[in-house]
Amino acid sequence: MLKLDLSGKVAVVTGGNSGLGAASTKALSQCGARVAICHHPSKKVEALKFIETLGGPDSEIIAVSTDVSDYSSVTNAFSEIRSAFGDIDILINNAGVDGSRETLASCDISRWESVIKVNLFGSVYCAKEALKDMTKNQRGTIVNMTSVHEFIPWSGYSAYTASKAALSMLTKTLAQEVGDLNIRVVAVAPGAIKTEINKDAWSSPASLKDLDSKILLGRPGEPHEIGEVVAFLCSPLASYITGTTIVVDGGMLDYPEFRHGG
Repeated sequence: MLKLDLSGKVAVVTGGNSGLGAASTKALSQCGARVAICHHPSKKVEALKFIETLGGPDSEIIAVSTDVSDYSSVTNAFSEIRSAFGDIDILINNAGVDGSRETLASCDISRWESVIKVNLFGSVYCAKEALKDMTKNQRGTIVNMTSVHEFIPWSGYSAYTASKAALSMLTKTLAQEVGDLNIRVVAVAPGAIKTEINKDAWSSPASLKDLDSKILLGRPGEPHEIGEVVAFLCSPLASYITGTTIVVDGGMLDYPEFRHGG
């Protein structure tokens, strides 16, 4: 019988205390991994409460304060994780922001830059730190959380879409660089998932009906449907998958408006 077994593995999940990060943390923990949640410094209480829902100290999950947009904060966090759990086997680059809706012409450039710093630079910083262990041990898996917006433009969110497209190409390039060291690098591109960050898109009957019409399966996804894909990609069952994006979108990219002939 096939089984997702991550026993003995040490996983780091950035933004692992909420949304898709929380779903990834839960799935990895259920598969036997020890998990370090890298949470924003302002989210410590939230992270600790989330760990309690998964079993508290007995769950082998720790919370580590991390500002992923600050490289020194990342290096300090990873040192703390190594002290607690040992070398890192799995990295889930999940922390991200979409920013305020504003066109490039009208935007505050500092806000534009802050989205890039979190979504792209944060993933680079964390990957660089995790690779210290992975290259030494010649094994490991990095999963970068992108979005269907690595493919679909989104007016008013140019920083977000640019960061996700860049993260996709980073995934492919990094996979080339470390493939001969038995390290895999994969991206997951979620579609519309029922998380707090996009609650306005599904919380009312009218908005949900509009959203459903844009998805072949006729519904938004649940967070666990992303977390379970992440756990699979980190397991031996996905040992021949690298350098690609796994789209988990219910068919959003497949032109739902043409399902009845366009």
